[in-house]
Formats: sequence, structure tokens, C-alpha cells
Amino acid sequence: MNINTGAAAGVTLALLSSTQALAASGAEDIVVTATRQEARSSELLADVSVITREEIAAAAQSSLPELLTRQPGIEFDANGGAGSSMSLYIRGTNSEHALVLIDGMRINTASKGLASLSMIPLAQIERIEILRGPASSLYGADAIGGVVHIFTRRGGGPMAFNAEAGYGSYDTSRLSAGISGEHQGWRYGLQAATSDTAGFSNRKGYNPDRDGFREQSFSGNLAYRIDADNEVGLNAFGSDGRNDYDGGRKSSDPKYSPQRHSLDNSLASLGLYSRNRILNNWQSTLRHGWTIDDATSHTDGVAQSHYRTAQTQTAWQNDLTLPLGRALLAAERLEQRLSTSEKAYDGRERRIDSLLAGWGGAVGAQRWQLNGRHDDISDLNSKNTGSAAYGYQFTDAWRLAASVGTAFKAPTMNDLYSYVKGMGKGNPDLKPEYARNRELSLHYETTAHKASLTYFRNDIEDLIEWGYFSSGSEKTPRNVRAEIDGWTLAWRGVFGALSLRGSLDLQDPRNAQTGEMLNRRAREHGVVGADYVHGAWTFGGEIVGSGARFDSVYDKDAPGKQRSVRMDAYTLLNLTASYRIDRETSLFVRVNNVFNEDYELASGYATPGTNAMVGIRYAQK
Repeated sequence: MNINTGAAAGVTLALLSSTQALAASGAEDIVVTATRQEARSSELLADVSVITREEIAAAAQSSLPELLTRQPGIEFDANGGAGSSMSLYIRGTNSEHALVLIDGMRINTASKGLASLSMIPLAQIERIEILRGPASSLYGADAIGGVVHIFTRRGGGPMAFNAEAGYGSYDTSRLSAGISGEHQGWRYGLQAATSDTAGFSNRKGYNPDRDGFREQSFSGNLAYRIDADNEVGLNAFGSDGRNDYDGGRKSSDPKYSPQRHSLDNSLASLGLYSRNRILNNWQSTLRHGWTIDDATSHTDGVAQSHYRTAQTQTAWQNDLTLPLGRALLAAERLEQRLSTSEKAYDGRERRIDSLLAGWGGAVGAQRWQLNGRHDDISDLNSKNTGSAAYGYQFTDAWRLAASVGTAFKAPTMNDLYSYVKGMGKGNPDLKPEYARNRELSLHYETTAHKASLTYFRNDIEDLIEWGYFSSGSEKTPRNVRAEIDGWTLAWRGVFGALSLRGSLDLQDPRNAQTGEMLNRRAREHGVVGADYVHGAWTFGGEIVGSGARFDSVYDKDAPGKQRSVRMDAYTLLNLTASYRIDRETSLFVRVNNVFNEDYELASGYATPGTNAMVGIRYAQK
């Protein structure tokens, strides 16, 4: 790996300054995403993080990507402020390699392959599980980098009400309220939220106006427990928003004239499930659901383009307790339909039928996990993926794990068929991407501390890369080969009233054919954070640091070519504080980018300067 050792040393010293902050509580977290079966986090062989509702509230972050980038192995980019297009990079893989689920339903679009992350407000989230590493053997296409599984707010216990209100910089306001509970076998929850911000000018050198974002959202769940072994229920989520953005010509262009650009985006999911114990050793879960992502862009109030991805998803999973370990057998069907204003591929459809199996267990200090999957894709060849992991528990706290796995991503409809004059043209000859990953990790975990050191190597054949490849002013995709290797150090620790956390990623994401770094990804990325409780007060802070990144832009001086633009390294300081009025009510404040760092996440796009949010939160106990 070719890593900037100076920047890495700086982040490492910052992390080490947190004394022996070996990692944090949550040793008994129950995780589902890592194996598709419930398992204690301390028993897992995969690289997994969990974000709880309490952590989401304490973080007081503005957006889902900002929250996720506090976790090991994750970076994000943004084409502007709130509501703009945002993408995740897990372990240096492409943004389309992060599979995003809401309550088990995939939401990555059929057009671009991305999830509309800006349309998932934190007010609707109960819990997030992050699985790093190839997961196609469990979840199929797209999971080359990993999986982000979002669980919406849940019901349970006595009926309780919650509410939150906040106001901050850029004329930003947020409101949310919800109710949840359980009664005579019924479990229910309903949450509603709204947010509004005037924002800032998203794009440098273009229309110097304020680009705002308005959004309304809800989530709901209803379940009925027939008895201890049988339950039926549903989960629903919906979000609707409008984002203003800058486009057209630069303000320095003689032909410049200001235009109003906006994007209306709706995201919705609905899932039904029946969980039943057929025999003492056989639990069956049948799930059926739908997701819709609908986006329409406007210029001066006139609709310009429209994309709508509708997905129908069905899964039947069977968990079997064996004399040695547990087995998983499942069948799935995914149906995708794309409706678009682009006549070249309006009405395109894809169907994927899948079979998967898994087996995991432990004997003494030894653990294992095996998974295999077959995906039959209607418009492409079928794909087989698999993974194998082995772990050894040296002591109650220390364990070593090693794994190998394969993953794939099918080209999106845009990759294959799109055509927007002057902007981009698909390539119907593209091959599916195929990845081979190896990793080795050492874990330390107790009730109060958790730490891990992970090495990974991911070789991706036929990586799909968009760029200006001798095609005039139009972007086109091509297949290339990529190699990504790196180390991730993560720890969290609790020392009485003081909680410490930190992570450091050292990676080398590169095009193996040209040796160039993959766009918008850094070789070094780290986070250090601390929280201190003193009476009714809680004080917190974090430092987020990233090395330099590169982006590709069209070179108008050399038509058909692109040039690489360097985006400098940056360091951000964020501070939080809260005051508990009583056991149910608290005040909070968060200040981001305290030193007003001028930085970029995407070349030519602005990022927020120093900004703050204050508010009040109520959660009935």
C-alpha cells in the first residue's frame, strides 16, 4: 500500500492520545445482518458495527451519511448540502457497492444503483447494523463493500410518547414526534418528522443563491404475537422532499443566466412478515414487500427528467438448529422495474431468483461460518458467490478470525442503456463486476471495552468506471480492474463517566491498470471521539480527519479527456452538549466544523462551514 505516512501518523497519535481506549460497551448486542440469524456481537467472525437509538440521539448529527462516517471503514461524498446526492464508500469500494436495506427491504435504485441516503432522516431510525466486507453470499447483488441495514423506530413496552424540536444554522428547523407501545400481544409504533433548511449555495462558481431542502417522513410498525413461537407484522416507511440545487452554466460564463433547479424525491417501503416455529428446531420467516424510489427534476418549475424504481421482494428463510451448529436455507425473488423519461430504456425490467444456504457453529474455542448463494438474473448470466470464515477464541476476551469471500454487482440500467446528450451514454457490452476478498482480524471484547484490528484485500474484476474516455463531452462506462487493500483499527472504551472511541483506516483503493486512486476516496481516514457525564450534563466531541482525495472532471481544453483534481486533506472538530432537565426531558446543542474548515467532498461542490443546532428532546419513560 502507498499511504501518506505523515497524515497517518497524525491521526494515529490523536487516537493514541485517548489512552488505552480499547472499545466500548455492547458486548452483548444481538446482531442479525452479519449472518441473517440472531447472534451475539462477541461471537461474530465478520467485521460489524452497531449504532443504537441512544447513540443516534447523542450524536445529534444532521444526516445519515454524517452519522455513518463516524464508523470504521466508511467515507461519504456529497454534491452540496442537505438533500443533495450523497454516496457511501465502504472499505474503499464504489458507492454502488454499499447495499442499503430498510427493515430488510433493499432500496438501491435500478437506475444508478445508489440508495437515496438524504431521504432517510435520523428521526425515523431505531438502529443501524453495518457489515463490512463482501456479503453477496448472503444478500446477492451489489454487496461488494458491505451492507448498511437500517431498522426504523420500533414499538414495545408500555405506551410511550416521544418528541423533539430543533433549530439551527442556515435557518434549519426539525420537528419529530411518535408513539409506541405493546398491549395484549399487539406491538405498535408510529413516528412522523419534518425538516426545513434554507441551506447554502451547493456548487462553487454557479448560481450564488441558497439551495434549500424540505422533507416530511413517517415510519410505522404493527405486529401481533400469536404465541411465543409465532408472530405476524408489517413495517412501513415513507419520505418525501424537495431539494434545490445549482446547475447550468457557471456564473463566469458570458451566456450565464440564473435558473431555478430542484429535485422532488420520494422514498417508500412496505414489508409484511410471518415468523413461525414449525418444529422445535425449525423456524420459518416469510417476508414480502415493496420499495419505491421516485425522483423528478425541474428547471424553472418545468419537469425535465423522471426516474422511478419499483421493487418487489419476496424471501422465505428457514433457520434450523442442528446437532452441530445452525443452518440457513432460503429462497428469494427480486423484481425491479424502471420507469424513466429516457425513452431508450423506459420500462426496463430485471428479475433475480436466488437460493442460498449457510452453516455456522462452534466447538470449544473454534468457530466457523460458511455461506453460498446462486443468483439467476433475467438479463444477465447467473452468478454464484460464497464465503468461508474461521475463528479461534483464545480467551474470553480475545479472538482471531480469517475469512475469504466473493461478491458481484450487476450493471445498472444507467450503466447499460442510458443516454443524455452532452452528459452520458451507457454501454450495453459491460460485464458484471466480480470481487474476491480476504481478511484477517484480531478482536478484544469485554463488557466495557471493544477493539479490533482488521486487514483486508479486495480484488475486483470488471469494476465499472464512468469517465470521459475519448467520447467528446459525454461520459461513458467501461470495465477496469481494481485492487483495494488496507487496515482498520477500531476501539471504544468506558472509564466511569468518560467514554472514548476511535478508528483509523489506512487503505489503498486504486485502479490496478493505471495505478491511480479511485475517485473521492482517501488513503487515510480517522475519527476520535469522547463523551463525559457530569451530573445532569453530558459533554462530547469528535475529530474527523481525512487524507487527500482525487476527483475526475471533464477537461474542456482537451475534448474527450478528463483530468484529475486533488481535494486537500481536512480535519473537522464537532462538539456536543446536553442537559437533562428530568429523566424524560433534555436540552441539546451541537456545533459542527468549529474552526470553519474549507473542504470538499466532491470537486466543485460546497460543504457547510461552522454551524450549530439547539433543541429539546422528550422521551416518556
